[in-house]
Amino acid sequence: MRDLSALIFGAILVKQVLGEYGMAHVSERGKSKGKDYCILFNSQWAHLPQDLNKASRLQIHDLTASVLCSPSEVPAGGFPNRIPMVLRGNCTFYEKVRLAQINGAKGLLIVSKDRLTPPAGNRTQYEEIDIPVALLSFTDMLDISKTFGKGGEVALYAPNEPVLDYNMVIIFLMAVGTVAIGGYWAGSRDIKKRYMKHKRDDSAEKQDEETVDVTPIMICVFVGMCCSMLVMLYYFYDHLVYMIIGIFCLAASIGLYSCLSPFVRRIPFGKCRIPENNLPYCHKRPQLRMLLLCMFCVAVSVIWGVFRNEDQWAWVLQDTLGIAFCLYMLKTIRLPTFKACTLLLTVLFVYDVFFVFITPFFTKSGESIMVEVAAGPSDSSTHEKLPMVLKVPRLNSSPLALCDRPFSLLGFGDILVPGLLVAYCHRFDIQMQSSRIYFVACTIAYGVGLLITFVALALMQMGQPALLYLVPCTLLTSLAVALWRRELHMFWTGSGFVVNTSLI
Repeated sequence: MRDLSALIFGAILVKQVLGEYGMAHVSERGKSKGKDYCILFNSQWAHLPQDLNKASRLQIHDLTASVLCSPSEVPAGGFPNRIPMVLRGNCTFYEKVRLAQINGAKGLLIVSKDRLTPPAGNRTQYEEIDIPVALLSFTDMLDISKTFGKGGEVALYAPNEPVLDYNMVIIFLMAVGTVAIGGYWAGSRDIKKRYMKHKRDDSAEKQDEETVDVTPIMICVFVGMCCSMLVMLYYFYDHLVYMIIGIFCLAASIGLYSCLSPFVRRIPFGKCRIPENNLPYCHKRPQLRMLLLCMFCVAVSVIWGVFRNEDQWAWVLQDTLGIAFCLYMLKTIRLPTFKACTLLLTVLFVYDVFFVFITPFFTKSGESIMVEVAAGPSDSSTHEKLPMVLKVPRLNSSPLALCDRPFSLLGFGDILVPGLLVAYCHRFDIQMQSSRIYFVACTIAYGVGLLITFVALALMQMGQPALLYLVPCTLLTSLAVALWRRELHMFWTGSGFVVNTSLI
């Protein structure tokens, strides 16, 4: 019982420390239309209405030349029915808001040049203050001054957060579609290569990329590199983020080329080859249509790299390049046995859970390393975001869309890792002539696992390690199908590939 009480009390303290996101709706005097800005407030000081129509519209008193820490900084006449906007610093939140309240203010906006932190206090101070106090970023303050001047009005409100945003549907369709198409393509391509090799026809095989069979040693090295890179990004984010962006541009252009090349090869023109030369790529005398495709793919990656921070449309290019990259990896990397699949998924399962749920106990900010790196540290001087995620902007009107989480994210690893198992299931299906039951079952299990992830995200209201739900769903489903069909030994060792090669 004592542990339960401590847990509840700790949850209450966490809620007080974390604060809540809201909106400051600023408009010209006498006009309802305006612009929303993100604020961070603590409901212990005073609650904000959930509906903008129920919020009081009050004139802003621009006092950003002051920090409002002494009575001498209060202008003559005080702040009757106004909301002063002051700079943060030199004294506590309580001293600022108390001074504002006794001089007639109906709220207080504190402008912060640093990371937004909730205005905290103690129980006695909470009972004494009955006006809302919220933090506003310095950038937003400058925009307010530029757009509305000194005669703007502000209404503070905190709309309810939607349980799930509609953009989750888009992310779900993209993720499941990529896993299904990538797994199907990888399995079919592998069988086609075996068929061509059996027929002693290497022409088609030479046109395709070579596959890489993953070994247990490669898995251990890969996971070790992932851990090291994640920790390095956490501590040296601003120094490494541009390297990751460059690697993504290169890998994404290769992936896009790999995905589009089968379709370009069907074009009946442009088959002529370029003249002999000593250029790095062109010395092999590629076909004109393939050279143009290469230039197109590089151009798409460069355009994204230049305009990557254009939130209105750059995410479409990033998702397109990301899906192409995932499809390329799914058809290039091959897990030869279910044993290798189990090892890879289990190790990355532990990796994902550790860096999301365990690392907050070791970081100074209490944030998980995985979430902090994926979303981009709020104190980053570059304000760059890692591109190794699918991202879709929030479609609901929400404070989070204005604040630190305007996008919903799904990491490439949450697509690639289960996708490799789906690809293995499809290859096994074709070899065993099992009507693709393994492939369909594993793909459906991936979709179910992703839905469970979204439900957990809605219930816990915090970043979730998707592999925590995806790995058990896909592994256990594949294992159950193998047991049901009494093919566990062949499925575990991949021996079905050897036994049925003559059937191709």
